[in-house]
Amino acid sequence: RRLNVRVNIELLSISNPVHKKDLAVRLTDDTDPFFLYNLVISEEDFQSLKSQQGLLVDFSAFPQKFIDLLQQCVQEQNKDIPRFLLQLVSSASVLDHTPVFLNVVETNPFKHLTHLSLKFLPGNDAEIKKFLASCLKCLKEDKMMLEEKLRKTEEDLTRQLSYTQQSLSEKSRELDKLKNEWTSCTAALTNKHTQELTNEKERALQAQAQYQQQHEQQKKELENLHQKSIQQLQNRLSELEVINKDLTERRYKGDSTVRELKAKLSGIEDECQRAKQEVLSLRRENTTLDAECHEKEKLINQLQTRVAVLEQEIKDKDQLVLRTNEVLDATQEQKVILEENTEKKQSHIEKLETTIKSLSSELLKANEIIKKLQGDLKTLMSKLKLKNTVMIQQEKLLAEKEETLQKEQRELQELGQSLRKKEQEVLKLQEQLESTMQKLDESKQLLKTNENVITWLNKQLNEIQMAKKPEAAAGAHSGVRAAGPPHGLPDQPSFLSSGIHHPLSPLYAFQNAPEAAHSRNVSVGAGAVRGGAGVQFNTQLSKMNRCSDVQTATTTGHPANKENGEGLGLESKYFKKKDDSIPLRGISQNTLNSEYLKPYLPTKAQPSPKAAATPTSAYFPG
Repeated sequence: RRLNVRVNIELLSISNPVHKKDLAVRLTDDTDPFFLYNLVISEEDFQSLKSQQGLLVDFSAFPQKFIDLLQQCVQEQNKDIPRFLLQLVSSASVLDHTPVFLNVVETNPFKHLTHLSLKFLPGNDAEIKKFLASCLKCLKEDKMMLEEKLRKTEEDLTRQLSYTQQSLSEKSRELDKLKNEWTSCTAALTNKHTQELTNEKERALQAQAQYQQQHEQQKKELENLHQKSIQQLQNRLSELEVINKDLTERRYKGDSTVRELKAKLSGIEDECQRAKQEVLSLRRENTTLDAECHEKEKLINQLQTRVAVLEQEIKDKDQLVLRTNEVLDATQEQKVILEENTEKKQSHIEKLETTIKSLSSELLKANEIIKKLQGDLKTLMSKLKLKNTVMIQQEKLLAEKEETLQKEQRELQELGQSLRKKEQEVLKLQEQLESTMQKLDESKQLLKTNENVITWLNKQLNEIQMAKKPEAAAGAHSGVRAAGPPHGLPDQPSFLSSGIHHPLSPLYAFQNAPEAAHSRNVSVGAGAVRGGAGVQFNTQLSKMNRCSDVQTATTTGHPANKENGEGLGLESKYFKKKDDSIPLRGISQNTLNSEYLKPYLPTKAQPSPKAAATPTSAYFPG
């Protein structure tokens, strides 16, 4: 089983009758007061323990080492696999009054090492009583100390309670006062804020009215500015087209110069490759000539060695001749003595003479060979000198060609830089072209949308005209006729004069006025009714006819003006969509004849007599 044990270690010093020290170790359990085991170790006992268990410490250092081992056991007790353990082993099955062994064990994967094993004796009745008395004494002392602390804390708490009650009463009074002040302040502030709110609302209404007036004025100014900006943009578009043409011409010129430079560059590269090939061939010839020279030098060295050998042989032969001469002198001196052997000696001398002749002929031949070799050497040296001169000239030519190549490369680099600059300029011009083309596409899309709007308006006009035809026939039978509009103004549509309230775009004001200014072949006829019947009119709209597939047929009207050659219809500046356009409701005849339309009315257009006499019918494009 596992239990928590308290270990008390005391060092006892006894001076009667002899001064000595004993180590007393006591094991107790806080939960079991009868659990008591004692151990008293004297210095003599420690020596026997040291020899038995192989301890390396003295008696003075043993208590501290034992405490260190116990602390390591305390540190390792909460781990699953502790490294240091305290084992209390008894021989009996239950912890009775029998001796026990306290072992300090270190565990490792190989074995369990017991660092220290101490034998504890159980306490007898007297020792247990003494231990219980000391425990009771300690408990009573602790009780007395705790009672004094409790009394002091009660006194402190009663004082604090009385002080807090007094402060609480004071704070409650202050809180009541603050609540009263807060209610009065809030009432005053609410009154003040309500007055300020009413004043601010009046000011805001006045400012809103002023802002509306300013907004209307700004709106009119912006409309005028918008028309001016449209005209400026059209002028700018024409200028950009001219600039675009110039830029395209410049681009073509640049492309032609680039092609010429590329052709020059290819020719220079071909010359450079030829020069490199020549250099390579010359280097190969140099290597072959060097090899030939090296071989000739080897032959010369061999021939020189041969000449030296032949000269040595000649010297040897000369020495032999000298010896033979000496022998001849000796023989001539001994002629008298050797007359008997003269014949033999003469034959021997003849033989020697023949050998000398053969040697002399061989020497002559060797001299001739040496002379020939010397001549060959001279010719080879002259050839080598010529080759060296040719090589020097070729190296000079190569240096000049390299200089020319470097110059051409520099020129090529400069040309490449200029080409890059021109390509950058061309790219910038292309970007400008793309931006202008995008703007043109946007303007074309706007034109298409405006033409669709105009066709839709014409459809509505045709429907209204078809609805009002019976009323116009009734007005014609009554015999009342009205004159055409003054100064060639286009007639008012029937849905305006008859009081039909439809939303009308500002484009309608400009729909027929520019046509009267640009085309002079408009015939206008009107038939009025007393009750304000609708008006019929006939115009030729070329741009509207382009958008629709329906052909228009007019009963009266002049032919198109072929000299002008202009397309009838609205200009591009009137097809711009206005986001701030306000729909007009129920425009009267006076508004159509107002000053707003005077700049767009023709001055010399007159109605035809046939149109004034009889009302005309018109077919509008679908």
